[in-house]
Amino acid sequence: MARVTPQEYVEEVLSLVERIPEGRVMSYGAIADVLAELSGRNSARQVGSIMARHGGGVPWHRVVTSAGRLPPGHEQEARQRLLSEGVPLKGDHVDMARASWLP
Repeated sequence: MARVTPQEYVEEVLSLVERIPEGRVMSYGAIADVLAELSGRNSARQVGSIMARHGGGVPWHRVVTSAGRLPPGHEQEARQRLLSEGVPLKGDHVDMARASWLP
């Protein structure tokens, strides 16, 4: 498969985040894993950077760490949004066993 440009990779990340169903989440690493074949890279940090820079127009609150921690600096708003969607939480973290989604 041909590699995508950096801008195309940004678009692929955002497109995947838009497909996460209400009430479900993906980790930064899971997004990187799904898209690794496209980019030739597999970096949860890169996905996090893309979300920080470009994620405001997509359901950013549905992207969490692999441990279920909410987006840094936006924990309170993310928690409210996730609870309103019925995402199961364990304390301050998403219950990843119950809420994780893969396309």
